[in-house]
Amino acid sequence: MFAKLFSSFIIAVSSFLGISVATSTPPAVVSVGIEASTEVRESAAPQKPESAKVADEPSAISSAQKALAKAELLALAGRLPETMPLGDGRYSITAPKKGYIYLCDVPRKGGGAQAGVQTWIKDGFWNPSEKASVAGSVSWPAATFSSKVSGSSRSLSGNGLPISHVTGTFPVSALDPAYVYDRNPNAISAQSIELSVPAGPVYSDTPYCMGMEVGVMLSGVPIFAGFDAELRDAAAYEVQDSCAGHPEKNGQYHYHSLSECFKDASVSTVLGYAFDGFPITGPKVAEGKYLMTEDLDVCHGIVSEVVEGGETRETYHYVMTRDFPYSVSCFRGKPAAYSASSQAPAQAQGGGEGASPSVQGFKGTPPASGTNAPQPPQEAIDACSGKERGDSCSFSTPRGAVQGACDQPPERAMSCIPR
Repeated sequence: MFAKLFSSFIIAVSSFLGISVATSTPPAVVSVGIEASTEVRESAAPQKPESAKVADEPSAISSAQKALAKAELLALAGRLPETMPLGDGRYSITAPKKGYIYLCDVPRKGGGAQAGVQTWIKDGFWNPSEKASVAGSVSWPAATFSSKVSGSSRSLSGNGLPISHVTGTFPVSALDPAYVYDRNPNAISAQSIELSVPAGPVYSDTPYCMGMEVGVMLSGVPIFAGFDAELRDAAAYEVQDSCAGHPEKNGQYHYHSLSECFKDASVSTVLGYAFDGFPITGPKVAEGKYLMTEDLDVCHGIVSEVVEGGETRETYHYVMTRDFPYSVSCFRGKPAAYSASSQAPAQAQGGGEGASPSVQGFKGTPPASGTNAPQPPQEAIDACSGKERGDSCSFSTPRGAVQGACDQPPERAMSCIPR
């Protein structure tokens, strides 16, 4: 009922203001709920669809993109600094920007489970070597994951548990020294993940915006964007285990940053896949030499050689770095939608992140999730860029200035609602 009233309201207001209302149909959501039953990673040679060019063809990469040779990568790479700048609030919803995450929409902020003062954060920087981590060494013998290529698609499926490393003990025990800083009350539980991405993704000169999820790593663990539920630097504020992972409220174990448990973090080693199908690699170019955000493009990637399925090829790929935004900051290919369902009851939530899929993958402002649902005028959306609910706002129309307050009705973008 609210959605219908809001739609009528938007149409009426837009008509009065002389602004057209756009309607859009969202992409189909990838099916979930299929339980993976194998840990074998298969890599058959993908068949290229005749109607599309794939990323291993030169014409699939923008002419502005230059493949970097090993010598050029070495010239870019450097030693890791002791401290890293915080990424708090570094997002854009209007256009991609290096060092920022290009969000389709600003998610509603949630509460965190942090407690006390993070002693490793000071004056806008944080020190990874001083940060606390959750104790424990929990094995997951029932973990499953597979990466299979069939025709033009790559299927990534599993139960979300790590197949290649242990985790810390969650919920965080009151006896754990990390409890002083982060009292994550969530328990890790098996999920049901099924994601299909292009085996030969097509590079876009115009990046796609994204939600709060990024892709799936070959450890079987999803990777989320670099923010926590309060749009702060997740790697800095949230306390993860020694493999840089922790669970959210539905029990989904995930990373925000590069896990130390990937033994080979080379720039040519594929560690996972983003939702658009492009590979995600490590940052290491040589011993003591690493790529950083400043060395990459606005989406946190480069074009260089990677080893995939035992073969070396040139492709665009994202690079996990030690500094914010850590991984994908916008998509260079059209992303698949993503969601995961829990195979166990969710734990009581006292704070922390949610797991609801975010709208992602649109060039510009995303449509609402309802079919043909009207969106607020673009001017009203732009007026609330970087603001929170309840903040005053204004925007211009052909009939004059409109004053209002920022609000985000269900399933719609944050926008300036006239008073």
